[in-house]
Amino acid sequence: MANTKRSASRIRLAALSALALALALTACGKSNAAQTSAQGGAGAPPAANEPVLIGVTGPLTGDNAEYGKQWRKGFDLALEEINGDGGIDGRPLEYVFEDTQSDPKQTPAVAQKFVANPKIVAVIGDFSSPASMAASPIYQRSGLVQLGITNSHPEFTNTGDYIWSNSSNQKDDAPYLAKLAVSELGRKRLAVLHLNTDWGKTSADLFIGKARELGAEIVAQEAYLSNEKDFRPILTKALDADPDALILISYYNDGALIAQQRLSVGFGEAVAVVGIGSIYSPQFIRLGGEAAEGVYTSTRFYPGDPRPEVQRFVEKYREKYNEDPDTFSAVAYDGIKILAQVMREYGTERKAIRDGLEAIRDLDTVLYGKASFGPDRRLENPRFVNLIVQKRQVRALAALTGGGPVQT
Repeated sequence: MANTKRSASRIRLAALSALALALALTACGKSNAAQTSAQGGAGAPPAANEPVLIGVTGPLTGDNAEYGKQWRKGFDLALEEINGDGGIDGRPLEYVFEDTQSDPKQTPAVAQKFVANPKIVAVIGDFSSPASMAASPIYQRSGLVQLGITNSHPEFTNTGDYIWSNSSNQKDDAPYLAKLAVSELGRKRLAVLHLNTDWGKTSADLFIGKARELGAEIVAQEAYLSNEKDFRPILTKALDADPDALILISYYNDGALIAQQRLSVGFGEAVAVVGIGSIYSPQFIRLGGEAAEGVYTSTRFYPGDPRPEVQRFVEKYREKYNEDPDTFSAVAYDGIKILAQVMREYGTERKAIRDGLEAIRDLDTVLYGKASFGPDRRLENPRFVNLIVQKRQVRALAALTGGGPVQT
């Protein structure tokens, strides 16, 4: 009898062990399947009407909120067209926008959230290069494409082959701005004010190098913090150096404040104000008011550009929003359109999107026309136009291009 009970116990123990092993293997299989799905591998096929989801990381609140608002207008117009034309193989294309205030301290957490969500097939953002670059290693390690639509820092795409950009490089932008200030406007004594960030310092260095090459003298260089509101101390130092141009490596908020406060310390109309393309926003004119009058900038988009692809975009944008687009709505529109073109041709798996960005040629874009990505994973051959604020409107300099005013 005792032997029989021991045998029965052994049988029950063996059965329980087998059940536990089966459960463990099942759990392991589910975990591996989830990990494979998150990394873009094989898994259950999506439902025919399940949205294709893009993650967006950028500012909707804080000092840079206007850029995020302009992005959304470009995104929404692009999605309206894409989904009206059948979406991605019949599936609607959508995006989820996480507000980071473009803060490098916030973007890594958003990146972790995005990479853990297998429904997100690619990411756009963040707005500033420092905020984007803080998250890039996470996207690279996880095999999720990060498309930087406004990330001009020269090292942005260096993290790896999942980091791409349809933004031009400050190696192009800053020297072009120097040509505007020195060659076009004839300014030779330059005071440079720049954000004290990696992007700001890098852009200032590139600008200064080209300006000196063109024969200009840098009579003052002052850095400021991104949360600075009182620029009068550094403006006074710049004024004491007797410049004939004030160069702003700024965003629209700080740029507008500098433009206003320069008048209170004694800068007159004889000193030109030349700002990098990041100031080109309707908000710069609204915040700057009369002080924005006569400010010059160099940018990659202008609604008066007569190219057909630009005018088609401007017409649709005006019809939807009753206003003109700026550079930031245009790059957002292009960003969504680029990803859609790649997904339609190469698929929606994460790795397929990366491979497609590398392989695709002659993308249809507003800013570049027909364009392809180069070895640095940026679109090749950026275009620039020089602009001036006149009567609360932005106009192209007559020597470079024609076109009507930008309504603000």
